[in-house]
Amino acid sequence: MNNTEEIVSLCKRRGIIFPGSDVYGGMAGTWDFGPLGVAIKKKIMDEWWNFWVEKRDDIYGIDAAILMNPRTWVASGHTATFSDPLVECGNCHGRFRADHLGDFSEHVTRQELMDAAAKCPTCHQCDWGEVRQFNMMFETHVGAVKNDTSVAYLRPETAQGIFTNYKNVVDSIYPDIPFGLAQQGKAFRNEISPRDFILRDRECSQMEIEYFVHPDTWEENFEKLLDETHYFLTDVMKLPKSKLHDLEVPAEDRAHYSKRTVDIEFDYPNGREELMGIAYRSDFDLQNIMKASGKNVEYRDKNTKETFVPHVIEPSIGVERLMFAVLSAAYDEDEIDGSRRVVLRLPENLAPFRFCVSPLLKNKSELVEKAKFVYDKLREKYGNVTWDDSGNIGKRYRKQDEIGTPKCVVIDFDTLEDGTVTVRDRDTAKQTRIKIEEL
Repeated sequence: MNNTEEIVSLCKRRGIIFPGSDVYGGMAGTWDFGPLGVAIKKKIMDEWWNFWVEKRDDIYGIDAAILMNPRTWVASGHTATFSDPLVECGNCHGRFRADHLGDFSEHVTRQELMDAAAKCPTCHQCDWGEVRQFNMMFETHVGAVKNDTSVAYLRPETAQGIFTNYKNVVDSIYPDIPFGLAQQGKAFRNEISPRDFILRDRECSQMEIEYFVHPDTWEENFEKLLDETHYFLTDVMKLPKSKLHDLEVPAEDRAHYSKRTVDIEFDYPNGREELMGIAYRSDFDLQNIMKASGKNVEYRDKNTKETFVPHVIEPSIGVERLMFAVLSAAYDEDEIDGSRRVVLRLPENLAPFRFCVSPLLKNKSELVEKAKFVYDKLREKYGNVTWDDSGNIGKRYRKQDEIGTPKCVVIDFDTLEDGTVTVRDRDTAKQTRIKIEEL
């Protein structure tokens, strides 16, 4: 069983994920993606977009601005309710999210903390102040003058950008209902105590769909989207079914807008945590927009001519949470020829490179020339191919194992004679001879 520290170490060592602003001492809750991390992250996002948008005729993409009119967050309820319980230690004055100090709900009180003898993570004392709600939206100012009228927020979710564009989409392309709008983009949450690597951070990428349905059909559409989500996680992202768990969220723990929510949890190295959620938001958001803006957002059915405010089902997932799940499911250690090996068993569709091409010896020009020929052909055919001629062949294999490259192609002296190459498999470490044209 792997742990978070080993994955974090691998990610930094191999250029997948670095601590944010690392050269200046870092900044809590921020992470930077290196060359290989960007490749994996982009493949995850592309696979999601391809599955939910490009292969369907009922879901359309949008890309809304990060900065939105502040009235958006008043109407959505974020200004009043988007908060976490904050508590301060009376001894060291550290501030923490109260419900993370033990097995507590989001409505935990100071007395509950004291009765449970919850200790401060920093000084290990039990001396707590009153629990208060802390709004997690990042506040900024727009324009040349900084005053109350210039206040704006970095969006805490991508969903509201979809809802504010619902009427624009209906007026412009008038899709048949049910239909969905999908968006990928940055979201910002001023987490009190970011933790667990990229699982809980202050800046993240979200992938969300708002699926608009007739009020009478929300249950059947909810179940359909839930089934399709599981298919995406297991058959496209290749996450093991045994690590995925559906949690029917009870009413007292659901978001204020949700009438039903299913959290899909994943067995991360640090324990079972939420991977994503599917929420039935009823007509909460569109009704709020209609009240706050005065604009009519009713939908007129093309066939029945019935007019109604659509209800909404929202599958929402954080890219970083999904990437951490993919990395932790792929991370493995085994033994080859008596030595320990770290291997990232990424599915081929998510691996940063499909092949690594190497000459057996880099000081033999005829091998290098032939290897370059094979490299160019494979890049032309597949795109994501890398080159490695550093160190001995064994070290190259270990490096490619750690970054998840499924196949290593080695050009040796036999290649010059018969046109075959050695193809070494990442997962089994077995080597086979294949003709160049069969790659």
